[in-house]
Parts: sequence; structure tokens; C-alpha cells
Amino acid sequence: MGHHNHELPSDQEFNADEVAECPVMKGTQVIKADAEEEGLVRDYRGTRYYLCCDACAPMFDADPDRYAAA
Repeated sequence: MGHHNHELPSDQEFNADEVAECPVMKGTQVIKADAEEEGLVRDYRGTRYYLCCDACAPMFDADPDRYAAA
């Protein structure tokens, strides 16, 4: 399992509320609807976090305070 290079499609425009930054891979933009469809979301202390790939999920799960505070 490795990190994927998830770049936003250049032929589509997204509103700011449709996109989030992965808390594990800082700087990686995530389309919220895609993350939800793939089960790559975590709710932690009242905030929803969107992850960019399967590799980020166990890292977030192992130490959510580290990534939530980032």
C-alpha cells in the first residue's frame, strides 16, 4: 500500500466546500464526495477529516491527535 497522487481533475472546477486537504499528506487535495464514496473519511472530536488514499487511513486511525492538530 502506498500513497496515491490524487490531483484534482483539471477539466473540472470545484468549489472550496467540495475540496479538503488530507491531514496525513499535507498539501494533497481531496474531493470530499470521492473520499466519502471510498470510505476515506474519519469523524474525530466533532470534525470530519477527508483522507486521500487507503494508506492514510491506518496512519490517521493510529494517531488521530497528531493529524487532527496539524
